[in-house]
Amino acid sequence: MAEAKNLGVVGSGQMGSGIAQLGAMHGLHVWLLDTDPTALYRANKSISSSLQRFVSKGQISQAACTEALRRLEYTSNIDELRSADFIVEAIVESEDVKKKLFIELDKITKSSAILASNTSSISITRLASATSRPCQVIGMHFMNPPPIMKLVEIVRGADTSDETFHATKALAERFHKTIICSQDYSGFIVNRILMPMINEAFFTLYTGVATKEDIDTAMKLGTNHPIGPLELADFIGLDVCLSIMKVLHAGLGDSKYAPCPLLVRYVDAGRVGRKCGIGVYDYRKGSEPMKASPRL
Repeated sequence: MAEAKNLGVVGSGQMGSGIAQLGAMHGLHVWLLDTDPTALYRANKSISSSLQRFVSKGQISQAACTEALRRLEYTSNIDELRSADFIVEAIVESEDVKKKLFIELDKITKSSAILASNTSSISITRLASATSRPCQVIGMHFMNPPPIMKLVEIVRGADTSDETFHATKALAERFHKTIICSQDYSGFIVNRILMPMINEAFFTLYTGVATKEDIDTAMKLGTNHPIGPLELADFIGLDVCLSIMKVLHAGLGDSKYAPCPLLVRYVDAGRVGRKCGIGVYDYRKGSEPMKASPRL
């Protein structure tokens, strides 16, 4: 399979915009697709700011920054992905929503295009079953934020071809990522381990064992984590954490993966973390500022 030249990214949130930025920084022509024009506007500002930070730190030149921005296109028209060689979806963590997208992408993209999912927990085999090209569907799970985090988790579905795997691995290597490979089980590697820890931190808070501050301090200073599990949950998004716990619980069938009622309550109340200004901690103006800088 020829080296990818054109990258499509669906979803312009934190993950999608970060993946699009990576592609543009490494010489790909990138279309960033989102049905919400406001989200695309925010993504444009976020990517521009992120690239300027790379320039200010001496990690890329101003010319490279300008070139990367030139290679990026923002669109709400899915037909613009027709010429993409490789597409990564980074939309909401819902199997039904992702399947609907894959059905649509399968219809409009060229037959050689690889369809990758940035899902952190959902079965690649089941997503691939919604398409006529299951051999060209694969999991490519980036860590947040994608331009900074070194890891990519590659997940093969039951029918993913060797050619698709090698093309995906080559793209991750082009992005200078360290690659790990997981079998197609709920949560894969990272979230199979991480999310139960976060969920247990919520149970620790829920049952009154300790305050949120002491829970996070315990894990930072006691186990050398750069950020506490509750702070990290706020950074990821409590709604995302809850979705992944539900996938783990349903897919693995063990009660130990049942979401903590406190996590459920926060999400029901709309307290989903940093992106809305309040989660376990309050990030709104006038509140005590958080000093932690998420890097997990």
